[in-house]
Amino acid sequence: MASRQQSQQLQVLTALDGAKTQWYHFTAIVVAGMGFFTDAYDLFCISLVTKLLGRIYYTDPSSPDPGSLPPNVAAAVNGVALCGTLAGQLFFGWLGDRLGRKSVYGMTLVLMVVCSLASGLSFGHTPTSVMATLCFFRFWLGFGIGGDYPLSATIMSEYANKKTRGAFIAAVFAMQGFGILAGGIVTLVLSTVFRNAFPAPAYQVNAATSTVPQADYVWRIILMLGALPAVLTYYWRTKMPETARYTALVAGNAKQASLDMSKVLQSEIEAEPEKLEEIITRGKDYGLFSSQFAQRHGLHLAGTAAAWFLVDVAYYSQNLFQKDIFSSIGWIPKARAMDALEEVFRISRAQTLIALCGTVPGYWFTVFLIDTIGRFTIQLVGFAGMTAFMLGLAVPYHHWTTPGNHVGFVVMYGLTFFFTNFGPNATTFIVPAEIFPARLRSTCHGISAAAGKAGAIIGAFGFLYAAQSPDPAHVDAGYKPGIGVQKALYVLAACNLLGFLVTFLVPESKGKSLEEMSGEAHGEEANTNTINTSADQMV
Repeated sequence: MASRQQSQQLQVLTALDGAKTQWYHFTAIVVAGMGFFTDAYDLFCISLVTKLLGRIYYTDPSSPDPGSLPPNVAAAVNGVALCGTLAGQLFFGWLGDRLGRKSVYGMTLVLMVVCSLASGLSFGHTPTSVMATLCFFRFWLGFGIGGDYPLSATIMSEYANKKTRGAFIAAVFAMQGFGILAGGIVTLVLSTVFRNAFPAPAYQVNAATSTVPQADYVWRIILMLGALPAVLTYYWRTKMPETARYTALVAGNAKQASLDMSKVLQSEIEAEPEKLEEIITRGKDYGLFSSQFAQRHGLHLAGTAAAWFLVDVAYYSQNLFQKDIFSSIGWIPKARAMDALEEVFRISRAQTLIALCGTVPGYWFTVFLIDTIGRFTIQLVGFAGMTAFMLGLAVPYHHWTTPGNHVGFVVMYGLTFFFTNFGPNATTFIVPAEIFPARLRSTCHGISAAAGKAGAIIGAFGFLYAAQSPDPAHVDAGYKPGIGVQKALYVLAACNLLGFLVTFLVPESKGKSLEEMSGEAHGEEANTNTINTSADQMV
């Protein structure tokens, strides 16, 4: 069977599947990965400066506590980039299948650079105008970031060999961890430099001078630095050839595909236009909204989208609101006991520690193990670990909030991040780039990713309100009583448990070519029964 499929396969695709790991693989990982580094930095650095924005623009010196962003403004500032990302994933995912991966890839990077810089230059005469300008540019920043998801995953999957494809795509996604870590480190350094240069008293000592005027530069510099890694990789993105799978299977140009990959692989590859014509003829019998697609890949798309939706509800609520969780357990002092830049320093230190000890290691465990134990197993283990540790935080929550137990809470909290990234946060990015036909691959990845960002939006907006104390006396200014952090953690644990269950809809793609997974390698043979193969491997 394998030899028959190989005989039906184009030589250029067979060469890519069997290629040894070469320099071009690492170049592709770095070029695509730096995009993801930028994405993560830009999306998550906002959570480091929202407290500072509240102090700068919404402080009333006569109040016993420093200012904070009003609920609607906080929700917009935290969530608007996610809304843009969702739209960008759908749009650029679709466009990547229409115009090609490479041609669209440069557009997303330019948009990210321009909007990163513009976000830091958000000015206005009133706090409302500053926040409105910031939200406008962060929406379009998110739109560009959204395009990076389907394009980076699709490009890496189509360049990789089948033996180490999972590790290569995971390595691209793992740069997200370094982006989050870089955001924390940059904020730590800037807040330290400005604190030393412009010392200020705590808010409760002198409310009027606890936020120095120079603090306004801090958040702007942090946001603008997100443009730097994108600028550094733009040239290399323009030099990457279009993927052979798009050029051949979608554009129908066998000669160009073989020429491009001959240069990359440094070997002669036959074009085989007749064989390509036969493959294209039998493959173009169904589209995204056809009954054939629903039969062959409908459950797969439902599985990838649902799993990504559920993991992002938990992941983004945790990441964007770490500062609130740390404050609620007393790991970060009360805002009134600190000056503005000290608060920024303490928040970034806490988030950097979590990223260093929990987030980043989880990504790289996935990189090293995914082609050994498979996507399906890692996703199951990840969702199970997230559920267990969320419950470990929620059930004895009052124990964790008592003095002396904060270190234990942080360790448990870090482990939830470890299993998120050695688990569904990575696999939900990888699998949609492997199991759909080339002509719909970027689109389906974009749909799955957009479902994830819908979950992220629910996590970002919902957690902001739900985690408020049920006691009106302890609710943040401008908010209504919520269900509290403990019950919010129970809700997140339930999302993780559902994610465990929907994983059984997603096929295992370890060790198989993209054409085997999509059905393109063997004509009318459809991948209709592969939802059971993942579970079978566990038996």
